[in-house]
Amino acid sequence: MTTDPAAASARAHLDRLGVEYEVMDCDPSLADTAAFCEAYGVAPEDSANTIIVAGKGRSPGDAPPIYVACVVLATTRLDVNGLVRKRLGTRKASFASADETRDLTGMLIGGVTAFGLPDGLPLWVDAAVMDRESIVLGGGSRNCKIRCAPAALLAIDGAEVVDDLARPLPAEAG
Repeated sequence: MTTDPAAASARAHLDRLGVEYEVMDCDPSLADTAAFCEAYGVAPEDSANTIIVAGKGRSPGDAPPIYVACVVLATTRLDVNGLVRKRLGTRKASFASADETRDLTGMLIGGVTAFGLPDGLPLWVDAAVMDRESIVLGGGSRNCKIRCAPAALLAIDGAEVVDDLARPLPAEAG
């Protein structure tokens, strides 16, 4: 099991919430969703990604960006420039950079989780996530993932289920 501080923080948060979960160790080179699902036999529709979004341009001038964490299924695409931008009330929204994500959460892309996020960071969960029996999401480190019931996300202060936060990925041609 990893001793990464962000992963330890995520597990401590889960323990404080009193929810059931399983830590799944993984090879850090296989932490990205598609590679992880293939290597560890997890169905993509049971894999969820925690994505940090930066909203900019709330008002004239150089107002700092505002951030939100969004949890969506790996089989969907976050509606960053539609619903997320509108809910943030900003002119622009984009995926936070790897550096922004690390600086804000202490986590690296491929390991970001909804558990152990900074206090006050809004957490929006796509309603489709709640339809799964269990989900696998980042464990705070690229060395591990967390498997839990989607309801565990609702134990997080400020978590909100949002309809149509993500859209299904287009079917593969061919």
